[in-house]
Amino acid sequence: MSRIGRLPVAIPAGVEVDIKGTLVRVKGPKGVMEHEFPTEMKIGLEGKQVVVQRLSDERTHRALHGMTRALIHNMVAGVSTGFQKVLEVNGIGYRAELNGQNLVLYVGYSHPVEIEPPKGIAFEVDTKTRQIVIKGYDKQAVGQVAADIRKVRPPEPYKGKGIKYLEEKIRRKAGKAGKV
Repeated sequence: MSRIGRLPVAIPAGVEVDIKGTLVRVKGPKGVMEHEFPTEMKIGLEGKQVVVQRLSDERTHRALHGMTRALIHNMVAGVSTGFQKVLEVNGIGYRAELNGQNLVLYVGYSHPVEIEPPKGIAFEVDTKTRQIVIKGYDKQAVGQVAADIRKVRPPEPYKGKGIKYLEEKIRRKAGKAGKV
């Protein structure tokens, strides 16, 4: 039995879960999410918990079991509390600022890079610490937007300049050895 899949997903106060076959719709204070799951999974409500069961012990069913439960848990957590990723801008003259809802990055190019947030995503910028906070209720979308912003100017190993995740460690390399 899947260790993750057999755990029930607790539904916090203020969150509604509607299950129609394999279509799960979760509504909460942060937003509404719905997802169609594979027909091999049996999803049901038991009180204030969502329970996921599989039809057999086949390898694909075992794999889908834990994944289905994890996706439902992320949906419930997203609409109740939300998710966030923090990026840090390092480098002389590198900075980020907000232009309305759009994020504007000045990271060493001849032009500023403007990024428009997708639906359900919001940006916050702290100019003092040069941090960008990406917030949203969809965990996958928050991670994808953070990866796209990091891709604008990934950190380089010699000086550490670029955009990196807050918890990311950059492996530094030594520069050229001088003439002797």
